[in-house]
Amino acid sequence: QALLDNLFFNPKRYDVARVGRYKFNKKLEIDVPITTGVLTEQDIVATVEYLCRLHSGEDGYEPDDIDHFGNRRLRTVGELIQNQVRVGLSRMERVVRERMTTQDVEAITPQTLINIRPVVAAIKEFFGTSQLSQFMDQTNPLAGLTHRRRLSALGPGGLSRERAGFEVRDVHPSHYGRMCPIETPEGPNIGLIGALSTFARVNPFGFIETPYRKVGHGKVTDKIDYLTADEEDRHVIAQANEPLQADGRFANDRVLVRRKGGEVDYVTPDAVDYMDVSPRQMVSVATAMIPFLEHDDANRALMGANMQRQAVPLVKAESPLVGTGMEYRAAVDAGDVVVAEIGGVVEDLCADYITVHQDDGRRRTYLLHKFTKSNAGSCVNQKP
Repeated sequence: QALLDNLFFNPKRYDVARVGRYKFNKKLEIDVPITTGVLTEQDIVATVEYLCRLHSGEDGYEPDDIDHFGNRRLRTVGELIQNQVRVGLSRMERVVRERMTTQDVEAITPQTLINIRPVVAAIKEFFGTSQLSQFMDQTNPLAGLTHRRRLSALGPGGLSRERAGFEVRDVHPSHYGRMCPIETPEGPNIGLIGALSTFARVNPFGFIETPYRKVGHGKVTDKIDYLTADEEDRHVIAQANEPLQADGRFANDRVLVRRKGGEVDYVTPDAVDYMDVSPRQMVSVATAMIPFLEHDDANRALMGANMQRQAVPLVKAESPLVGTGMEYRAAVDAGDVVVAEIGGVVEDLCADYITVHQDDGRRRTYLLHKFTKSNAGSCVNQKP
């Protein structure tokens, strides 16, 4: 009994974390508090029951797909640093315990006990040598934005190029609106490195969510719901360019929709649960900047999306003759354009700065970058 308690029910031994508990509750349809970090008797019973039902082939019980985005999560920078700090703190704890046993109790002070070097070293090691700590590609504003939105299956705790097979690299129906099916490197990293889709966001558990417009009784509303890949599987979703009437109802009697597993079907408007928010929802920012993308062959679009990042910025910039409307957002949201934080009137302006008399009565001067060098050695120049 003591052995079992120590193995499974002792919180000091292991921690399934909030994500693990969330997945347990979802998969086994149980309701254990999200803060419970260890297995419960209820979990074990429900797991055995699920396995038995799965083995006997009952409806609604199926094995998990390892490449489904409901089972793959993003470990963001914060989580990776947290793991490093945890290692550093445990090393520091060891040193403190050691010193507590050797030093004189009367003469002990916090300064003599605690040495923060292991923590500092762990953090520096992460930023200095981690495979995922990269020098930002800054050839042009798009390159920087794309690099910051990159998703990687490589690195510590991930796959290696040699071991990754076809299935991991392949496009999966659950990538829709989460990871771009087009923008990925050619060569050994194909499919292992991707880009976050235009409207995707990461939820607190690390799963990627994508927005949909709610449809009720055949009428499209302006209510937006962000769905994870798991939740999306339960719904019937229409495409963004499905014709609508003025009151928000579907114009056609049969609506083209997609179901679980990427199945495509025609249904009546009443059967639709959600609708895409935009046709560029499924692609990344770089891919969304290709005009008439739908006329391109996928392989050439991949090359185009990757090569836009290699364009050298000109000293005398011109706007493109043909655009998609994504250029403005990409430039402003990348942070390469100075944006006034509070509205007001421009009072003074020259090549180096802009002074704004703000609506709250104060003056604010914004300095501009003039011919500074980027990481890639290209020219960064802001003009008023």
